[in-house]
Amino acid sequence: MAKKVLVSGIFDMLHSGHIEFFNQAARYGDLYVAVGSDKTAFELKGHLPVYHEDERLFMIQNVGCVQYATISRGKGVMDFLDVFEQVKPDLLVVNEDGNVPDKQDLCKRRGVEYVVLHREPRSGLVPRSTQDLRAINTIPYRIDMAGGWLDQPFVSKYYPGPVITFSIEATVEFNERSGMASSTRRKAIELWGPRLPVGDYEKQAKILFCYDNPPGTVEVSGSQDAIGIVFPGLNKSWYAGGYWPERIDSVQDERVLQFIENSLYLIPLGPRLPDFHVLSDTHIDQQGAKALSDAAENCWQAMLECDVHRFGLYTRQSFEAQIAMFPHMMNETLDRLIQRYESSALGWKVSGAGGGGYLILVTDRPIENAMQIVIRRRE
Repeated sequence: MAKKVLVSGIFDMLHSGHIEFFNQAARYGDLYVAVGSDKTAFELKGHLPVYHEDERLFMIQNVGCVQYATISRGKGVMDFLDVFEQVKPDLLVVNEDGNVPDKQDLCKRRGVEYVVLHREPRSGLVPRSTQDLRAINTIPYRIDMAGGWLDQPFVSKYYPGPVITFSIEATVEFNERSGMASSTRRKAIELWGPRLPVGDYEKQAKILFCYDNPPGTVEVSGSQDAIGIVFPGLNKSWYAGGYWPERIDSVQDERVLQFIENSLYLIPLGPRLPDFHVLSDTHIDQQGAKALSDAAENCWQAMLECDVHRFGLYTRQSFEAQIAMFPHMMNETLDRLIQRYESSALGWKVSGAGGGGYLILVTDRPIENAMQIVIRRRE
């Protein structure tokens, strides 16, 4: 008997990339598809799919290599569990951006083979993704590489320091609540539509920061989110007790940007849970703020010098300084994942405030089945 192969996803705006993924998965056996519900899509992506779940299901059911398809009724990145129990697959197949540790752990517990496919277009066809087809997704995301939290006055009042960010192209649709400034990005879309405006970067970033934090905002989103989205290249924002930095240093050196792209790999963790509160049980003082500031400054210098070993070391030190002040940034799931990769990576951090998102690895060698990013260049 043919083996049962399960794949899951939203599969909105069905395109050639989806079909090729189905074809590759179907080579392992009879293909079963768990289609994400509209509710799950909204929770993960922050917007409803273009096509209703019934229409997406109808199209997938009529793809020749698909044996069976149904709507998943679970939640989050593991929304397919009900279909998993129903089908009892022999294999679970994912792409790199769906390679979440919880899926791998599930398969290990249940004796199911876990297969990660690489995104490759059918020979002769242009690469396609749903992200390519959504004009709205030309607004970039951002990664805060080191020094995060110093953009908050309740931290930098103890000791000034830099937050290092870079704007990244929307090569994938990063999940909501994943530490990639997705909420600030949605505000940018509300403000400007599908593309950033042309003009002075600092002025645009200030406008976005103010729009993101209207009068009466209780928990102010740090300005590094707006700066990280708007400013292309690699950027260092220096904070000394205010919401806006004293200065912003920007680097567009192609050698440096390529070095960063080649050194970073992302492992998806899934979005933060709604009840995650990183500001509980904090221990913020001058010693902690200084440790974070020093590590971020050293990380900046290592990137400029393209020194991957120091880049990894100071990324790790920056993350450890964050955890010392904000212990809820670390949890058991993240700790287990770091242990899994610590022998092959030089340094690591979690995106944003933690609690989910992406484990970001600094390494001098490729990490199998991990994602890579593209830094946005100056237009």
